Amino acid sequence: MPQMFKSIFMRISMLCMLCFSFPMTAFAQSEPPKIDTGDTAWLLVATTVVLFMFLPGLALFYSGLLSRKNVLSTIMQSTGSLIVVSIVWVLWGHTLTFGTDQFGIIGGLDFLFFEGVGMDPFSTLTFPHLIFAIFQALFAAITVALISGAVAERIKFSVWIVFSIFWVTFIYTPFAHWVWGGGWLFKLGGLDFAGGTVVHILSGVSAITAAIVLGPRKLFPGKTLPPHNIVFFFIGAMCLWFGWMGFNGGSALAAGGLATLAFANTHMAACAGGAGWALIEWIFHKKPTLVGTVTGIIAGLVAITPAAGFVSVLSAMAIGGSASFVCYWAVNTLKAKFKYDDALDVFGIHGVGGIWGALLTGVFASKEVNPAGNNGLLYGNPSQLVIQAIDILIAIGWAAAGTLVILKTIQLFTTLRVPAEEEEAGLDISHHGEHAYNELESGRSEMAAPSFASFEIEKSPITQTN
Repeated sequence: MPQMFKSIFMRISMLCMLCFSFPMTAFAQSEPPKIDTGDTAWLLVATTVVLFMFLPGLALFYSGLLSRKNVLSTIMQSTGSLIVVSIVWVLWGHTLTFGTDQFGIIGGLDFLFFEGVGMDPFSTLTFPHLIFAIFQALFAAITVALISGAVAERIKFSVWIVFSIFWVTFIYTPFAHWVWGGGWLFKLGGLDFAGGTVVHILSGVSAITAAIVLGPRKLFPGKTLPPHNIVFFFIGAMCLWFGWMGFNGGSALAAGGLATLAFANTHMAACAGGAGWALIEWIFHKKPTLVGTVTGIIAGLVAITPAAGFVSVLSAMAIGGSASFVCYWAVNTLKAKFKYDDALDVFGIHGVGGIWGALLTGVFASKEVNPAGNNGLLYGNPSQLVIQAIDILIAIGWAAAGTLVILKTIQLFTTLRVPAEEEEAGLDISHHGEHAYNELESGRSEMAAPSFASFEIEKSPITQTN
């Protein structure tokens, strides 16, 4: 009898051990993620500062570099992109990007019309799906808006709105799915922390394609009007710098060490970029300019975007500093040689800077910094550099071909650019019926001046930026 009780006791003990070890662990692993208030707060803040980066940041940044008769049209292009792309994102953009992967090509229709996008976490995230979707909507919208800088002062506003809808649908959403939504480039092992390929290469290459298709402004290159307000440009640039901290830091998708790393890398790359451009001007033109220094800051921010969560702070400084030299060459030499009218150097800063940053991500990436990433060339993994190069080539080809097809399709139904007389009068009054500065309306005309990319003060070139 005692032996029987002993046997029963042993069996019960073994059953209890199984219940409290393996089953509990298995159940814990299968539990859905829970909302973390700290992570949610960080994403709310990051989304807010990205919106501030967009408006007024990008709007002031672009409009300050153009003539006073095209200030409002430029602001309207940025505002229009934000509005229509956000609507598209709710209706179908989000699901095509982050819906269930379909053969590595596109997202499924899980979230069509924001179906199922609510208060519950998405996938393994620890904050509501809804704030993640809005955060990503702003990424898509600002990518489209960046392109407007290349075709400023000559594209029809109606064409710009239609282009924005088509471009975000057929160019941005598939590529973003490939990189961030579990598509084939993600599976290949490409690294793009916050949008080096998805945002900057796509927008930069699309910008130069659109500029070539539309053709140059009537006064390009020798008589285009100078920037009307460098202070606006500076304020806009500082808004961009501020917003970029949320742009890159928020891409960590959690409040913690990775967000801190991205935050620090973003700031130091910007500082190194600004120092690099100022140094170039100091050496070659004897005077570092405000416009040049700020241009370098933006170049550094662009270049660190794909690498922000994968590299050390010293590597971030190397990426940002070297980007200023590469982008300076693109803005001052490449543009002059090929004579394309990229009005605000979107390709020279975002396209070339994005290419440079994506490539150097494959050089400086370190698993010691971020175990979720891969090692780069300097850490014994040259194949990562090859993968980054493939990502870059795919982004260039996809953006150029897609933008060309979209513009040529629109051109079947209407002309892309405004008539010559409307371009001469300025798009503010001809397209929007408003003047940015009504007190200057009474007959004041702007004197023709060289384009800002070649504008000189005491024989020192000041290059424009975007």
